[in-house]
Amino acid sequence: MNPNAQLIRSFYSAFQNGDYISMQNCYSNDAVFNDEVFKNLNSAEVKCMWEMLLKRSKDLQLEFKNIKADNFKGSAEWIATYTFSASQRKVVNHIYADFQFENGKIINHRDKFDFYNWARQALGLKGFLFGRTSFLRNKVEKTAAKNLKDFMNRKSS
Repeated sequence: MNPNAQLIRSFYSAFQNGDYISMQNCYSNDAVFNDEVFKNLNSAEVKCMWEMLLKRSKDLQLEFKNIKADNFKGSAEWIATYTFSASQRKVVNHIYADFQFENGKIINHRDKFDFYNWARQALGLKGFLFGRTSFLRNKVEKTAAKNLKDFMNRKSS
């Protein structure tokens, strides 16, 4: 197995086990992360994001498959099943991940998922009605950014 494919496998295995420290160790100090909610996170931010999400999760179940990688880039598919804490609603989120590697670490990580589908599940009627609007997307992005900033501030104090 290609070493970068093994890195992806190690990342998701650690994720399944709630081991955010091992997940953090998969990233380069210059890493960048993006998904439908978290935008342009630097290495410190993405590392804290995974810690925050795992520490707040009460019932996360994770599956991963279709890992592919070469010496420079890779991909995987994963499914996260969890209760969204803000609404206590069950979410099953199907995610496609793209990676770029440098010196045996993740330098760029992009997760893609259907925001509208996520919003319908996580937010119920509000997500159904407004999940396709930039207003709701922006509100979710700002809330997520604030939660991450607050988490990082609590960690450093």
